[in-house]
Amino acid sequence: MNSCFQNIDLILGSQSPRRKQLLEDVGLKFRTISCPVEEIFPDNLSAIDAAVFLSELKANAFSTKELNENSILITADTVVGYKSRLLGKPINKAEANQMLELLSGNCHEVITAFTLRSKRKMKTFYAETKVYFKILSQAEIDYYIETCSPFDKAGAYGIQEWIGKIGIEKISGSYFNVMGLPVHQVYAELCTFEFE
Repeated sequence: MNSCFQNIDLILGSQSPRRKQLLEDVGLKFRTISCPVEEIFPDNLSAIDAAVFLSELKANAFSTKELNENSILITADTVVGYKSRLLGKPINKAEANQMLELLSGNCHEVITAFTLRSKRKMKTFYAETKVYFKILSQAEIDYYIETCSPFDKAGAYGIQEWIGKIGIEKISGSYFNVMGLPVHQVYAELCTFEFE
C-alpha cells in the first residue's frame, strides 16, 4: 500500500455498501462510523451545489471528539440531475418508476461530492459523469424495480446492476462516480491531504 497512508486513521462516514466496497477494492484500510443526517438542502441549489452541501452537512455532523489527530473522515453524497430537476432516492415503486421513465432515452448527470475532514481542516471535491440511457420499455422498468433495490439509490438505479448493464448506452466521465464515489479522485486527494 502507498506509504502516504501509513499511520492514517481513515474513517468512512457512510453506510453505503458501494462506497465501502470501492475503498476496499483499492486496498484502503478504514473504519466506518454512521452519523445519520436529514438530507435536506435549499431548493435553489444546482446539482453540484446540492451534492457539495449534503457532503459537507454529513461531515459537519461528526464531532471533533470523534476524530483523532491522525484521522481523515470521508463523507460523500451523490445527486442525479436531469434538466433542471434533481432526482434523489425514490420513496416508493411509483416514484422509482417515474424517475426511470424520465431517464429513459435521455442523458442525465450524476454528481458525487466528497469531503475530507481532519480535526482542523475540511476540503470538498466533486466529479460529474454524463449517463446516456436507451429507451427503456415498461416491462424492463417493472422488472428492475421488482428484482433489484432502487430505493437507496439516487435516480432510482445502480449502474452496476441489471438495468445499467442492459440500459446504459454510454457514459462520459467516471463509472465509479455513478456508483457513488469517484474512487480514483478520492485516492489522489487522500495522498496529498495536509492536516493543517
